[in-house]
Amino acid sequence: MAEASDIDWTTSFDHFNPEYGADPYTIWRDLQASGVIARGEDWRGVWVPTRHADVCAVANDPETFSNRGAVLAKFASMADFGLTIPPISSDPPQHTEIRRLLLPYFAPRRVEALRHDVEQLADELIDGFIDDGHCDGAIDYARYIPVRVIARMLGIPLADEPTFFRWVHEIVETAPLDLPAATVALMDFFGYFRVQLEQRRAAPGGDDLISYLATSELEGRPLEDHEILSTCLLLLIAGIDTTWSSIGASLWHLAHHPDDRASLRADPDLWLTGVEELLRAYAPVTMAREVTVDTEALGCPMHAGDPLLLPFPAANRDPEVFPDADEVHLDRQANRHVAFGVGIHRCLGS
Repeated sequence: MAEASDIDWTTSFDHFNPEYGADPYTIWRDLQASGVIARGEDWRGVWVPTRHADVCAVANDPETFSNRGAVLAKFASMADFGLTIPPISSDPPQHTEIRRLLLPYFAPRRVEALRHDVEQLADELIDGFIDDGHCDGAIDYARYIPVRVIARMLGIPLADEPTFFRWVHEIVETAPLDLPAATVALMDFFGYFRVQLEQRRAAPGGDDLISYLATSELEGRPLEDHEILSTCLLLLIAGIDTTWSSIGASLWHLAHHPDDRASLRADPDLWLTGVEELLRAYAPVTMAREVTVDTEALGCPMHAGDPLLLPFPAANRDPEVFPDADEVHLDRQANRHVAFGVGIHRCLGS
């Protein structure tokens, strides 16, 4: 039997602690049962609600809980990091206008146009390891899917795909702990996409997202360079690591649950609810917010500038909302999961 943790997660919440990475489910379950809003003193006193109702309450109140603090670094705020990622890091009314600008590019018609490329890539990847009889589902398969899709959306040469993997690691995964290294990677990222933007302006008319943004207007004015470059960064952060993680986790589950594999083979219609259930059980995203005013919220005295974490994966395993919350039921019907977030910042790609 594993030894009981000596960490008091109600006061010392740390999402980078190895214990959290190894088994967040027990921690979430204990916090939800206690009804306590956790705090992380080593993370600028961050507040961490874990119950579905509390997470949704914060996400649905952008006036009190701003997205300007959508990145939580250990010793710095969003402004200190010098990073803006609209629409993730913006509030209404700016958020509303930016999201309205981007929505057409994520419409079903646009997404459907990518289907053939994704299916072809999936076949190619499987062909590459099928004779071996085994693969690493995350490394050999899952990570390539979102990179190829986003490269296509941005009009980026396929030869540059490996650079995206490096940016995901250096910008997304290490930024909260190693800001200097992440800043160097960001400068590399912005330098690369500044060249791409200059090329689109020199030769307009392309159907990729950069070309679209280069000729778009926001509130009656052309988009500024930093707004376009930050939108490219949004796709890196919100699209690659998240999708890679979701596909990888789903494959991990199916590898460890042969009965579920057999059920999906026997009944292809089960994929409709099955995908939603796997998203619920293995949601990849925790987001952050920043308190805008001194307030009493969720039964806690919060102060302006306090950060919050919104662990959507924890909300998705709240037993008050999901019976057998820690079990995967591929035919689950009432599935109000928040894998894509909730409220005005719900994922554009959902």
